[in-house]
Amino acid sequence: MKPDRKQKLDELFEAFSIIASDSYVYLCDMKEDYSRWAKKAVEFFGLPDIYMHNAGKIWEEHIHPEDRTPYHQSIEKIFSGQDNGHDMQYRALAKDGTYAMCTCRGVVIRDAEGNPEYFGGAIKNHGIMSDIDSITGLRSLYGFFDDLQSIFIEHKEYSVLMTGITSFSDVNDIYGYKFGNRVLQRLGKLLKKSYANKGAVYRMDGTKFAIMSATLSPEQLSVIYKQLKSDLAHDFYVDEKHISLSLNAGIVRIDNFNISKETVYSCLKYVYYESKNRRLGEPVVFAEELSDENRLMIEKLNVIRNSVSENCKGFYLCYQPIVDAGTEKLKGMEALIRWKNDLYGTIPPIQFIPVLEQDPLFPELGKWILQQAMEDGKRMLDKYPDFIMNVNLSYAQLEQNDFVEMVLNLLEETGFPARNLCLEITERCRLLDISLLKKMFATFREHGIRVALDDFGTGFSSLGILRELPVDTVKIDREYVKNVEKSAPDQHTVRFISNLADAFSAEVCVEGVESAQMRDYLKTYGVNSLQGYFYSKPIPFDQFVEKYIRETEMA
Repeated sequence: MKPDRKQKLDELFEAFSIIASDSYVYLCDMKEDYSRWAKKAVEFFGLPDIYMHNAGKIWEEHIHPEDRTPYHQSIEKIFSGQDNGHDMQYRALAKDGTYAMCTCRGVVIRDAEGNPEYFGGAIKNHGIMSDIDSITGLRSLYGFFDDLQSIFIEHKEYSVLMTGITSFSDVNDIYGYKFGNRVLQRLGKLLKKSYANKGAVYRMDGTKFAIMSATLSPEQLSVIYKQLKSDLAHDFYVDEKHISLSLNAGIVRIDNFNISKETVYSCLKYVYYESKNRRLGEPVVFAEELSDENRLMIEKLNVIRNSVSENCKGFYLCYQPIVDAGTEKLKGMEALIRWKNDLYGTIPPIQFIPVLEQDPLFPELGKWILQQAMEDGKRMLDKYPDFIMNVNLSYAQLEQNDFVEMVLNLLEETGFPARNLCLEITERCRLLDISLLKKMFATFREHGIRVALDDFGTGFSSLGILRELPVDTVKIDREYVKNVEKSAPDQHTVRFISNLADAFSAEVCVEGVESAQMRDYLKTYGVNSLQGYFYSKPIPFDQFVEKYIRETEMA
């Protein structure tokens, strides 16, 4: 090689090395097919030298046979001038005989006439890090967050898809865990093949995978996913056994860098579970249209999420009274979360709770709600010693191993009596193992804590939950009473739920009471408690005290 071209190669290599971090730099003079590689790469992979002729061919021999074809095709396109670089994953053979997962990103530098002159980039060796999944050999959840952080630093737009298997436990139950692992390995390979040279593939938690792409739009990710979903349902074999897999998928487009990677992940999990629980596996895109309004919503979610980590700054509780259906005297109240700040104003919980439930921070917010409600509730007990404080729970809280212990510790710390606390669960708790809930609720009952089943009838498994779990109260959702004075189906529904609750020795509370006529009609069904705007909308605690303690004291 001519000295002047070698000098230029070295100079460019040094420039690449300054920019790259935690990666092996490589640079190829394409006209001479002469390359320089990082010394650490040469040592780790056992390459001939830092300077090599035909390095692409030498490196190809180190790539795992199953990953070799996409790499070969990419290099051919680069050297023929068809592509301007690549971004791909493969396994490469190390000096010790093991394979290391690598991410290789490279770009073509052209001369003044537009002809390819240099091809250079960096190879990130994940094999020497702790972010490789041991079963599939793919980048793990930790690697996913590492790469996501890089995207935010570079301000480069990406589309991210999360996909996973429905009812994978059935595979493990029938064939065993070792076979289940081979299913995951096979799925990982198919994902790599389907998105070859179009994005990086990751093994996330459980049976979920992710694809991160700088070149594919959410729509293009969806097209590939739908084809793969169809193939897995009809033509998927492992060890010559035909396995029918059902997939789910959620997609997020990253084009806003004023948010955190954790917010992106929460949004991704939210749409994934929307696909799983409501859309029969059809891909769901977060904020279908990337409008200014939707971008603003993501920004709000990011600020709200950060508020949790700042000692729940901006969050506050409002309370709605629950009255005795016979006497209409105050019986208890339900704590309802709100959030506001100077920039965005007040944001209703329906806009942030479903997404935050997917966030690891959510249990921290749940704990804050419980503690605040207990501290406020203590102020009501002198006037109303049998007063019940109702607090909503999320399945995200219930699945925490230390949840019961946390509740009991808060009762002790705040001095709030256990018998005055009622924890409300929703139909979405069907996502949890029923035996886990049984054990948890048995412990609550041992300590005198009540349990209510909220929004009864809104989901297909409410009856199943009532049969399996010992609840003290069934709350009839407002949807079933808004036309109860005129609608025969609503009347039959209220009567049926009341009789059903009575059969299980549970009280009945009706939500959504908005008029005296509705109140009078509902009383004929023998319900125990009433709640709704007829009595009061949710109000801050100070207003609640003013209304139910100070006014009654002055009367």
